[in-house]
Amino acid sequence: MVVVAILAAGRGTRMKSSLPKVLHSLGGRSLVEKVLESVEPLSPTRRIVIVGYQASEVKAAIQSSLSLEFVEQTIQLGTGHAIQQLLPHLEGYTGDLLVLNGDVPLLRTETIKQLLLTHQQNQNAATILTAHLSNPKGYGRVFCNGENIVQQMVEDKDCTPAQRENRRVNAGIYCFRWPDLAQVLPHLEANNAQKEYYLTDAVTQVGKVMAVDVTDEQEILGINDRLQLATAYEILQRRIKEKWMTAGVTLIDPNSITIDDTVELQADVIIEPQTHLRGNTIIKTGSRIGPGSLIENSQIGENVSIQYSVVTDSIVQAGTRIGPYSHLRGNTEVAENCRIGNFVELKNTQLGEKTNVAHLSYLGDATAGTQVNIGAGTITANYDGVKKHRTKIGDRTKTGSNSVLVAPVTLGDDVYVAAGSTVTEDVPNDSLVIARSRQVVKQGWRKKSAEC
Repeated sequence: MVVVAILAAGRGTRMKSSLPKVLHSLGGRSLVEKVLESVEPLSPTRRIVIVGYQASEVKAAIQSSLSLEFVEQTIQLGTGHAIQQLLPHLEGYTGDLLVLNGDVPLLRTETIKQLLLTHQQNQNAATILTAHLSNPKGYGRVFCNGENIVQQMVEDKDCTPAQRENRRVNAGIYCFRWPDLAQVLPHLEANNAQKEYYLTDAVTQVGKVMAVDVTDEQEILGINDRLQLATAYEILQRRIKEKWMTAGVTLIDPNSITIDDTVELQADVIIEPQTHLRGNTIIKTGSRIGPGSLIENSQIGENVSIQYSVVTDSIVQAGTRIGPYSHLRGNTEVAENCRIGNFVELKNTQLGEKTNVAHLSYLGDATAGTQVNIGAGTITANYDGVKKHRTKIGDRTKTGSNSVLVAPVTLGDDVYVAAGSTVTEDVPNDSLVIARSRQVVKQGWRKKSAEC
């Protein structure tokens, strides 16, 4: 039985941002969401987020189906003070409390499991995560005996010069037997340079405490400024790319590619250089994405090709070719075996199977059937200055070059639109529509104009 408490009350002044530190994004999720993700496989009894600075904004950003609880620390007086706020909420609880930091997003689930296992197998009053760092500056030091039993913990700012030589540091990740901690918390004192209540003081008072060393020191990297955020992003990108390449995805020039942690890829996908995959994107087997493409919050079917293009909030079905220099956005859906070509923009548009929009066209708020051919320069005039209107195009209809379809308008099946037409009225099935002025040629026009 484990309750998880996540410390997320701080402002993070070194971020130089009005946004709370824990809400800064890392690979598609906020820092605190990454922490919540890491403990989800543990199936904790309760998940409590301790909030403070801009508490309402933090709550709104991370509230989800995870049944989160929020406890407010209105004045931030240290980590011990933050955990003191749990006393009325955990009254009568007899299990373990896992304490994590909302700004330490790279901690692996496996590491947390090892911490819990060590804690429970050794029946410790507390178990802490530690690491041996080559440069421990800024971290509190942990002093243990030969059996990893903690003897002393000292914050970096309170260390003597001799104590700073110790490279074993406190990662700020704890597991407590709650009844033992609850007895100690009310008696914490702020006898330190920062005049804060340290949770580390409670650690040394609860009873038997054991340290567990993390094998990869990168896991305990805390985010305090933009430089550390960038470092964490590099680490996360390396993990993500290794994961997908091991799973059968080809990344050509991985250093020029970025992939959010929220993206899903299938085997035999090929990602070309200078391509960026964002948000809740799924790319299915056999597809080739890039070079030079951005895919965000979109579903890409099997054997799709996308070159030098941007696809956001859209669905592209199997066998479709997109680009170069196409832009799909705003809930566009493209069916199987379509062709979306050079300098084409689709917005909130649905295309049927084997429909082609090959070049230099804009379809906004439109629906096209199967085997439609949109000629070069065709646009849907979907905005009347006040409202957006839809254009409907039937199966096997073809538009000539430089056509304008003024919405709201419906073209039936098997319609031919003559080049240069401006269509303002509905067209029935099996029709040719010509909506342009008759050509007029006036010979000698230049000479007469010069005499005026």
